Amino acid sequence: MALREEMQKQGQWLFRWRSYLPLVFVPFMLIAAARSAQFQTVFGNTVDRIIVIASLTISFLGLAIRCLTIGYTPKRTSGRNTRKQIADTLNTKAIYSVVRHPLYFGNFVTYLGILIFLRVWWVVLLGGMAFWIYYERIMYNEEEFLRGKFRDEYLKWSETTPAFFPRLRNWKNPRLRFSLRNVLKREYSGFFAIVVSFTFLELIINLFEYRKIVLGQNWIVFFLTGLLIYLTLRTLKKKTKLFDVAGR
Repeated sequence: MALREEMQKQGQWLFRWRSYLPLVFVPFMLIAAARSAQFQTVFGNTVDRIIVIASLTISFLGLAIRCLTIGYTPKRTSGRNTRKQIADTLNTKAIYSVVRHPLYFGNFVTYLGILIFLRVWWVVLLGGMAFWIYYERIMYNEEEFLRGKFRDEYLKWSETTPAFFPRLRNWKNPRLRFSLRNVLKREYSGFFAIVVSFTFLELIINLFEYRKIVLGQNWIVFFLTGLLIYLTLRTLKKKTKLFDVAGR
């Protein structure tokens, strides 16, 4: 099999299972958590708090990038579908005018924050490399699909728009208005995944440090607030039509 077909085949498989494959890295993160328990002892409370705040900020910035993407996109594009690629139109405006894969870039920023939270430099390095190898194939598969469907329109767009690292000066105003309801409908699970990830890692780090399951008051409030927001948005999506937006 030629390398092009091999890359596309791998990308198709990774695209389908992309929501679950990050779980493969959980054992490595647990190993890192055992070492991060020593961080506060070595560097002190102040530095530790800065790392926590910075990592949370970075991860939610990644979510904000996803929200900015979803808020301007029409229906049947930029979705969470896993079975096959779907694109009724080619997105080239708003954030898609500065980067071709804004959702994956947002994911990278989110994962980067989580990796930094572990306070182990080699985790950040290896995690970043694994992310690139992993998503490179998914992006290749997606671009093959878009190139085949939109042809010259896609080629013209790709010539001026970087694949992964944004070029902000390229910004072009979107065709559609920003839809907060569409964002709330589609990104509440991603929001809660961030809340759960940080809370889980904090529990594991504390377990290694104190030899018992303990969670600070701020973290309990953080988790319960996230849970309440998640359950509220999920209920509204499932039980009402509040988040229904024409064409989204």
